[in-house]
Amino acid sequence: MPEYLPNDAARGLKLKLALTRWGMGLEALLRAFWPLITVLMLAGAALFSGLLAWLPLRYGQGLLALLGAGALATLALGARRLRWPDPAGAAARIDARLPGRPLAALADRQAIGAGDAASRAAWQAHRARMAARLGQARAVPPRPALAARDPYALRLMAAVALVASLLFGPGTGLDDPGALLPGGRAGPAPLTASWEGWITPPAHTGKPVLYLADQPDGPLDLPRGSRISLRFYGRAGDISLSQSLGDAGEAPAPGDAPAADFTVERDGTLEIAGPGGTRRWDVLALADLPPVIAPAGGLARSLAGDFTQDFTASDDYGVATARAEIRLDLARVSRRYGLAPDPEPRAAIALDLPVPFRGDRREIAETMTANLAEHPWAGLPVTLVLSASDDLGQQGRAEPLEITLPARRFLDPLAMALIEQRRDLLWSRANAPRVARLLRAISNRPEGFFRRDITYLMLRDLARRLEAERPLGEATRDQVAQDLWDIAVSLDETSLDDARERLRQAQERLAEAMRQGASQEELSQLMDELREAMRDYTRQLAEQAPRREENAGADQPDRGERPPGMEFTQQDLEAMMDAIEQAMKEGRQEDAMAMLEQLQQLMENMQAAEARPGQGRGEGGEAMQGLADSLTRQQGLADEAFRDLQEQANPSARAGESDRNTGRNGGRGQGRSHDGQGGEGDGQGAGGEEAEGDLAGRQQALAHTSTLAHPARQPGGR
Repeated sequence: MPEYLPNDAARGLKLKLALTRWGMGLEALLRAFWPLITVLMLAGAALFSGLLAWLPLRYGQGLLALLGAGALATLALGARRLRWPDPAGAAARIDARLPGRPLAALADRQAIGAGDAASRAAWQAHRARMAARLGQARAVPPRPALAARDPYALRLMAAVALVASLLFGPGTGLDDPGALLPGGRAGPAPLTASWEGWITPPAHTGKPVLYLADQPDGPLDLPRGSRISLRFYGRAGDISLSQSLGDAGEAPAPGDAPAADFTVERDGTLEIAGPGGTRRWDVLALADLPPVIAPAGGLARSLAGDFTQDFTASDDYGVATARAEIRLDLARVSRRYGLAPDPEPRAAIALDLPVPFRGDRREIAETMTANLAEHPWAGLPVTLVLSASDDLGQQGRAEPLEITLPARRFLDPLAMALIEQRRDLLWSRANAPRVARLLRAISNRPEGFFRRDITYLMLRDLARRLEAERPLGEATRDQVAQDLWDIAVSLDETSLDDARERLRQAQERLAEAMRQGASQEELSQLMDELREAMRDYTRQLAEQAPRREENAGADQPDRGERPPGMEFTQQDLEAMMDAIEQAMKEGRQEDAMAMLEQLQQLMENMQAAEARPGQGRGEGGEAMQGLADSLTRQQGLADEAFRDLQEQANPSARAGESDRNTGRNGGRGQGRSHDGQGGEGDGQGAGGEEAEGDLAGRQQALAHTSTLAHPARQPGGR
């Protein structure tokens, strides 16, 4: 402690000077011995990482000797460079941190003016001010500044190596470290060996990577193509590996390579033996099976040619794609008329089937939807083959389905004829002369045959184009076929403004579809058209009724009172159409046709009754009353038929005891009873002959009676 300092300032500065001096001493040690510290850290890293034990004895001893020589050299160099700091140096470091260097100022002596009182007072004030600044003094931390002395950061690399060996190294691995000293005979102690392994299934399986050590010994199922990767740690030869899963045979042991990778190509065994015991797995290589696909249910079609086909597909790892292939089944084609020539070759129709984009695709159930009504094979026998593929390209095929390729059902006779000629033209260009002659025949006398003059003019133009080009080119053929299609569609879809004409057209289309044997889906679609046309027609009648009453005026005083027989409501019409649809669903086409004719007669009589408002009940009222009675008896016969089916299925049931016994003894229907007595309303229209016959006979009698009740439907009746 400097003697020139005041007592109070010296007491506060003593500890700070000591700490600063020790910090300067640490600086001196680090600057002098950082090379020695670096060599010692490298030696520790070599020891705890197992490097000295892993190397042969002589190499280990050589490395140890090299590290020892380096340590001695750096120790001598550090001792030579070491300079311990003195107290003056510590005071100078603290003084350099203070403003005005107060310690140096307090050590100064007054050189002049010592005999002058004012000068002495100024000097004393200056010393007091410097002594007060000592209160701001702080101990100065050490600053070794080793970066400038170690530009390659050797000390940092040695420190990282030491920390890594302590955290992740296996230890010294030496049972007797003295064996590394000169003259040592004992070899290094056995090193603890270990291994790791991973199983990576093929990417298309979507299965996760497995850690081999977590799999229990014994049977192990793996997809064929799985990749097994093994990594070995420890002394060479401590762990042995044998496997018979890949073509490589025996994989290299750790003595030859610290890793082994092979692919599971067949069934076999995998065995790893080491200090920790033996692990053995009996691996079953699972082959990737091709997908399976099959249709589900039948083909559904619509009038416009749309068709749907449900299908199911499955794969052990997921269906990638699905397709449908349609080929012409020439053996089942009726080779007559325009189909007699050999067909021109055409490629098979390929359709992509829907497959889920996300989610589990091992089991899928989807629906194929398509419309091939304009294809040349539409309406002809074809084979439909469904196929599915997986990510490996393996393909599964379903059994071929023999179907008729759904076509648009044309109900207009002229449109049907044109579509047939279009089919023959697309079948073979050799049919072009025949098609031209038929088109000319169709358009020979257009008066009253075509709704629009433009239609027969277009047909004549098509005939001229077919006759002008010999031989017929593909471009002309395709254009003529497209024109025929457009004309046929226009004829079949003609939109009429008059509601009654639309109703008549809907009835004719439905009747024609039943005669052609249309499917239930097509009949249901036509039935919907009929219902819509019926609603439009009745709405039109309701809108025109006030105008007719206004025009009738005082000439029709009894218009406000309509006889009871004329009260046939919209609900009654809906009930009759429901009965027609039910008959179609049950396959009773004759009954449905009879009821359809009755409905058409009813519409005509309704129009006649509305046109003659003053005639009261008359022909229209009688027709509607008779139609209502016929509908009632028809419902009774249907209920009785249902009852007989129930009793055939349950012979022990007594008459009238089965459930839903509408129309029999136990119900409120209007059919026959078991004992031959008519139910409520029975026998009102058919007479005794109907009561004595069986169901079929009474059904035929009912249809005959309905026809007699409407003489307008008989030849010459209207």
